[in-house]
Order: sequence, then C-alpha cells, then structure tokens
Amino acid sequence: MISYFVFNCWSDYYDLLGISRDATTREIRQAFKKLALTMHPDKNPGDPSAHEKFLKVNRAYEVLKDEDLRKKYDKYGEKGLDEQQGGRYESWNYYRYDFGIYDDDLEIITLDSGDFEAAVNSGELWFVNFYSPRCSHCHQLAPTWREFAKEMDGVIRIGAVNCGDNNHLCRRKGVTSYPSLYIYRAGQRPEKFNGERTRDDLVGFAMQFITTTVTQLWQGNVFTEIEKSFLSGLGWLITFCSDTGGKHQPATNSSQLPVESLEGLVKVGWIDCTVQPQLCDSFQVVSGATAFFPPGSSLDKEGSVLWIKTLDSKEIYNQVLNHLPDLKLLTAESFEKLAHHRWLISFTFRDRSSTTNEYKKLQAFLRNDHIQIGRVDCVADSELCHSLYIHKPCVAVFKGLGIHDFEIHHGKDVLYNIAAFAKDSVRAHVTTLRPDNFPSDRKEPWLVDFFAPWCPPCRALLPELRKASIQLAGQIKFGTLDCTIHHNLCSTYNIQAYPTTVIFNGSSVHEYEGHHSADGILEFIQDLVSPSVLALDPSSFKERVKGRDEGQTWAVDFYAPWCGPCQALMPEWRRMARLVAGQILVGSVDCQRFQTFCQSQGVRGYPEIRLYPGNTLQPNRYTSYNGWHRDAHSLRAWALSSLPRASVDLNPETFRSKVLSGQHHWVLDFYAPWCGPCQHFAPEFEVLARMLKGEVRAGKVDCQAHYQTCQSAGITAYPTVKFYPYLGSQKVRTHTHTHTQANQHEVLVTYTRKGVDSYSCRGTAGFFPCRPRNRFGHLVVLRHSKKGHKPEWSVVGFL
Repeated sequence: MISYFVFNCWSDYYDLLGISRDATTREIRQAFKKLALTMHPDKNPGDPSAHEKFLKVNRAYEVLKDEDLRKKYDKYGEKGLDEQQGGRYESWNYYRYDFGIYDDDLEIITLDSGDFEAAVNSGELWFVNFYSPRCSHCHQLAPTWREFAKEMDGVIRIGAVNCGDNNHLCRRKGVTSYPSLYIYRAGQRPEKFNGERTRDDLVGFAMQFITTTVTQLWQGNVFTEIEKSFLSGLGWLITFCSDTGGKHQPATNSSQLPVESLEGLVKVGWIDCTVQPQLCDSFQVVSGATAFFPPGSSLDKEGSVLWIKTLDSKEIYNQVLNHLPDLKLLTAESFEKLAHHRWLISFTFRDRSSTTNEYKKLQAFLRNDHIQIGRVDCVADSELCHSLYIHKPCVAVFKGLGIHDFEIHHGKDVLYNIAAFAKDSVRAHVTTLRPDNFPSDRKEPWLVDFFAPWCPPCRALLPELRKASIQLAGQIKFGTLDCTIHHNLCSTYNIQAYPTTVIFNGSSVHEYEGHHSADGILEFIQDLVSPSVLALDPSSFKERVKGRDEGQTWAVDFYAPWCGPCQALMPEWRRMARLVAGQILVGSVDCQRFQTFCQSQGVRGYPEIRLYPGNTLQPNRYTSYNGWHRDAHSLRAWALSSLPRASVDLNPETFRSKVLSGQHHWVLDFYAPWCGPCQHFAPEFEVLARMLKGEVRAGKVDCQAHYQTCQSAGITAYPTVKFYPYLGSQKVRTHTHTHTQANQHEVLVTYTRKGVDSYSCRGTAGFFPCRPRNRFGHLVVLRHSKKGHKPEWSVVGFL
C-alpha cells in the first residue's frame, strides 16, 4: 500500500483550514478568511491562546497558497518547510475589508500564476484587473468593476489578479501600479486601459476589441450568406430591428449580443425591418426579435429555429449554446479508426453539466490546430472506457498515434484551461500510463511522473513535463501514472508522496529531487548523462576527499532529501558543479542514508556546504559556506575565491618593466576596488588566468591606487581587460613570425572566449552599471601603442 504522511488533526494544514487536499487557491483563501474573521486575536481579546491558535492557521494558509511550499508540505510534511513561514499576520480589519476583493464574485474569474497564461492565450477576449489588497484605489474601483463584469458577462471574460498573492506574476507582466487594467487577446500585445474608471468608459474600451463582425443583412445578401454559412457548419444569430417611436431596437449594440463569446460557432447579423419590411415578413417577424438559425434549419421545420425572448447577453449566450449540435458521439467501433487523427474526447457518464455544454466552443478554439472534438458515452461503451482505465468523467487528447497513445487532462475543468491543454498535448510527447503500457521492461529511457490528481503541485508539474518532452523528443520518453487508480503499481515502486518523478534508464532508477520545472528536469537528465556531482558514500569520501591529491579542491554538500532548503539547493549545486568543472571537484553526501557518518563529520544541520582546500597536510580542514545566497553563481564565486591566485598585482614600475618592456604575453584586468562589476568579474579573471597559465601571464592593476598608469593605458571604464602580446625585437618581425603571431592570437582568443564573461559597462566615474553578455563572440582589436612598446589587444566587450 502507498504510505501517506499522517498528521494529527490539529497540525494537518488541510484540516486546520477545513478544506480538501485538492482545494484551489481561491477556496484556500476563502476558507482562511472565514477563519480569520472568527479566530483573530483582535476578536478574542480574552483568550490568551488566541495568538498561538491563529499563528497555526495563518501558517497553514501561507504554505498552502504557495505552489512550491504546498508541494514540499504534501511530500515531506512540516519538516520540509522553513520554520519562519507564517510567523506574522495582519489586523482583523485587513481580513474583513482588504482580503481577496473579488473572491466571492462569480462573474469575475480570479487568475493566479498557475492558470494565467492558459486563460489569456485561450482565444477568448479577457479584460484583467491587476490589484493589490492594500490599494485604496483598487477598493474604490471594486463596485464599478463588479457592475461592469455583470454587464459584460457572456460577452467577454472578466478576470482579476491579486498581486499580493501573485507578486512575481504581476512583476513579470510589467505591472508597476494598482489597479492596472489590461485587455488580452491571444497572440497580440496586451492593451492597457488609461481612461476614467467608470462603467461606461470600461464598456466602451472593451467593445473596441470585439472583432466579430455584425453583418447587416438585406434582400440582396441574406439567403446567400445564410446558405454559405450552413455549408461550413455555422448557424446565424439574427436580430430583427423594428421601429419603436423613431428608435430601432438595439440590434447593432454588440454589448447586448454575445458576439465575442460565440465567435467561430455562429455568424451574427441584423435586419432593419423598417427598410426591409417584406424580408422581415418572410421570416414571420412582426416586431423586434432575435432568432438563432442552426445549420439546416428552416421556418418550415418546427422547433429548428430558436426564437429568443430576452436582451440579456448571458441568457442569449446560454440559449444559443444549448441549441447548438452536440459533440460527435464516438462508439467502440468508430473509435479505433478515428484514433489515428488528433482528437479531444470528452468521456461522460450521462451526467451532462453546463460545463460539458461549453465544450461545444472547443471546436472553434481548436480548429486551427486540426484537433477534432468528440465524446464517448461510458455507460453505453463501458468496455472501451474500462480498457482505458477511465472510471469518471474526464477529457483526453488522442494524438493520432493509436488508441493507446493519449493524455488525460487533470487541470481546471474550465474552457480556457482545456483548450490550452489540448494545444500543448498534441505537440508534446507525454503519455498517460497504465499497467499494459507501463515501461517495466525499460528498453528505452523513460521519465515517469507518479502523481495524484487531487495534488495541486502534481497538476502544476504536468505542463512542465510537456515542455521538457518537446525539448528531449527522441532521447527519452515521458509518461504519467495516476496513483489513485493504479495503487498496486505505485506501491511496487514504493511511491510515498506526490509528485514523485523517476527516471528509468536500463537497470538504473533515479528519483528527481530538484525544482519541478522543465529547466530543472532538463538539467537533471543532462546530469545523468554526464554527472557533474559525485554521489559520495563514507568509503569514497575517505578515499576521494580526505585522500585528495595535493592542489585538489573539493566542494561537498551534506544534505537530507526531506529538507526543503536542500531541495532548492540541488539544481543550483549541479549548475555550480558544471561552472567549476576542471577546477574544483564537487560531491554530495545523503545524510539520511549515511546519518551516522554525517554525525561523525560534525554535520548538525542541512544543507551543510563545505570546501576542502588543496592542502593535503591538513586533510580534515574545511571552510563552511555561510553566505546568504545559494544560487550557482554565488557558490561558484565563493568556491573559486579559495583557490590560489593565478594572477599577480602590478604597480606602475612592474607594469612598465614586466608588461610593456618584458618578454612575455600579458593579459591585464584594470579594476577599481569600489566597482561592483569588478568584484563580480574577479573570479572570472582568475579562471582565465589559470586557463592561460604557461602561455600568457595574468596581472591586475588597481586603478584607484594607480590612476596615472590606468589613464596612460587608455582606461575609461571598469573592469577593462587588455592583452599585451610580446612581439620580439624589430628584427624578428618577419612574415613567418607574423604568421606565428597570428596563430598565437587565435589561440588566445579561443582561450578568452571560453574563460571570460563579457560585460557591457556604461556610465560616469563612480559606478558603471554592467549587464552580462554572451560568453562567446568577443570583439578583438589589435592596435599599436606608442613607439617602442607592445601593441595592445583589447576585449572591447568590457568597455
């Protein structure tokens, strides 16, 4: 059996908030707000334990609302979390008046980082309000935004993003002030609303972006247009305008017709009955009316035309959608043939819901992706559904490779999410696994994601798997296994938490422990092919680290798999190992597996990062990393700083005697101690110096201490790197030696391209803001200096 983490009812975060394990962010926020209003210490001044009780509830909320923290909690429990999480909370008034402004508004869809992109790229028109709970202008706008959402409901999608909970998303979208209102259309740049925040101005702005054409029909075109649309499978929604005291019924007012919501499903038109009375008579219209004519309908066929007796856009939308033909019904017989085409299939159990009815719109959304839409009745075709292990309503994409190559959708059961899933799935190479296609023989490398559909971090990982599968197509296969259905198979592989990602490669099995992202997975697989970090056990640690050769330096990470900070460090540690390859050896020790050994080494907390220097006279000597940042570049700079310097400091005298008048090639770093980019570049220069050792000498000149020397060298920005080649005497400058010199330059440029990071610095004296440039492709300039001295070769990318 699968063993789940079990906590007592008071400490389990889901129980604390009174929510299920598959609760959405919105449901978590609503549950917490309800508790905050009753449990807050401000409301319980006589209860001395109120503070501690509320801290526990607040911590549960802070963890579960965050995807990464929730994933760690689901997998490792509280021991995988930072103890400081949720240690502070707001006043009761904040939770009463400022918390989750739009959580209770049905017409406004609250978006977060997990579904924002799927929503705005779905093909529907979105108007999104980015707000902050602490912003007074946001609260002032709220009543107007609610009125606007109700008026536009059924016409366009109205969304809201709480930037207090989704700060990274808002920053990524360039939101710098609140409220910020943007229109989103798939494939186009968002448009910001800068007008007066009134309902009429908001409606007017939104209507500019409704691109669906409302066609004026008349005697000369009406029947041709209708027949042409019927042949392409589209019906017509027509408003007949009558004269009412000099004013027409509002046929051309698109805000009262769901034109954008029905785009691609119906054509929209209007007929002016005051100008075309005979035409309206032929349609048996005696006053202003709206009717929907589905393909193949006619006035002679009773019930085929839908006469709509409302001007409410949402009601018109629902009535038209109900009247549209149902999705194509597939049976066991037809399914085998059709599975060789791209299909999005809705598996139903005769419990048709309003959401299922919306699936009809998917035909318009997915037409350009050549994905057909159909449905299977699992009550009528129970054997087919049973063979696919489908036991409840779901949506799946069949990729055209047969009946067994499909992927089930586990995201939100909303249209925009399903459309985005279908588009991604047909391009990706992820297969839903079952016992009959599970890669137990492992003839090819497979990445298998063991998950549970109720687990939000699991659902967040699935799009990342699809991205990774595209980049690794042909190298490794991807599959997902639902452990709520295939309990025994998951138990066979001792799956104890979700998601658990395992790579099967021949007889080797590797569990992935890094960030659950496409980039993290790619790096992990790359590291399996060519490991950058050596997994050390007590024996190899003694042999390789304690018994290291003179001059050999080791960086070692002592970690525990359940430790949250350790998990965050893993991909950075692998990245760092690749950055210092050839200079420092990198290893790791699993202290859960080798607990006694780690204790014997004095490891008291995780992660413990140590550097064992190249002095073999003191094999037990090490330096611990105490830096605040644990990213790859910070760790690399720390590790490289421990290596013996390969460059030398130069003063005005040694610059003249050794560089300008000496008999060696020199590469120099002109820097200033106060310059931040110079400090970042210092370890890079040492790498270059070590790579060129024996061929080119490396030196550093402090331009604050030796300003005149740097000025005479033409230094105008820091850091600046210059190469001074030794050309020999005038007599030696023959064609042959010039050719040799050119070859020397090619070697030096190659070395520099491999070892020097370029920075583009601009500014005035005092501070030069730098931005990293590509490691490769530096511009190289060889120019002659004053007579009698060496020519200078400058890495222009640093200037």
